[in-house]
Amino acid sequence: MSTTPFVVKHDGKKHNIEHFLRFHPGGTNTLSFLKNADVTDRLLTTHHSAAAYELLKDYRVDEEDVNKHIREDGDLESLVDWNRPMFWQVGSLGPKYKEWVLAPVDRKLRLFGSDFIESLTITSWYMVPSIWIPVMFYLIFIGYQRLRSSLTSTVDQTITLDNFSIVTLVISSTILGLLLWPLIEYTIHRWLFHLQPPDNSPLLITLHFGIHGLHHKVPFDDRRLLFPPGPAAVLISAAYAIYLMLFPHWMAPLVLAGMIAGYVTYDLIHFYLHYGCPREGSYLYTMKRYHNQHHFAHHESGFGISSQFWDHIFGTAIALKKLSRCLKWY
Repeated sequence: MSTTPFVVKHDGKKHNIEHFLRFHPGGTNTLSFLKNADVTDRLLTTHHSAAAYELLKDYRVDEEDVNKHIREDGDLESLVDWNRPMFWQVGSLGPKYKEWVLAPVDRKLRLFGSDFIESLTITSWYMVPSIWIPVMFYLIFIGYQRLRSSLTSTVDQTITLDNFSIVTLVISSTILGLLLWPLIEYTIHRWLFHLQPPDNSPLLITLHFGIHGLHHKVPFDDRRLLFPPGPAAVLISAAYAIYLMLFPHWMAPLVLAGMIAGYVTYDLIHFYLHYGCPREGSYLYTMKRYHNQHHFAHHESGFGISSQFWDHIFGTAIALKKLSRCLKWY
């Protein structure tokens, strides 16, 4: 990662994109020869999105001091005060909310004034496996115990299973939950996270921002790339209640354990797609390009994070262009 200013010019103004180099959807190496160059025409010929132009504004610098970032009065960011907690401001944006939330900035976001409440909204990447993998194994244990108990207490004593058959049922039920996860991931991302709130509902706008809108607004804030344990626990509890209605009592915790395994994998992949440097030709290299397109160009497509499968099924897949060079992020 660069430690020296990397200044480019656009419309006669200077922008220090040093911090953006590792996040550029087209790779760090695509920008390496543009230092001190005028990129105005290049942005046009490469058909950069409106979101890209808004993001560029966040890197504008004073002519004399490349470390002093400035914004012009009257642009989108003048609609809010970044020095105040954001959670209580976004509801008042009304019809401007969608345009604002899809215009990314390279900043750290503070949601609440209370340090304690704020701490509940941010998550380090290692917290997700640390919390949910033990829960996953506990659920497998519970499912195993319930299965053995149900077999010994059944009225029909002709039902007997050896240990191998019991373990096979436990594993297959857990795998079922794992296989269900990509559809759950797609469903939540498309029909919950990207549900457009009404312009005249400050409450629903605020809820949307708290659930997912903030990630599109500050996609480089590494504290907000993973789902915090509290809200995740609510959704996982809801899933468990549904599984108890759909599956036998012994099977529900096993299916949930498989779903949690899929969720943990998804969340870690999501973090890596933003901050990792996948090798060309690898699966994660393709998915990083795919997710970048979702963030910066095709907001209403490309809902799969760990897999493109359901995007293809539902017709929301993003067609990635063939490239003449390998993209590298470092």
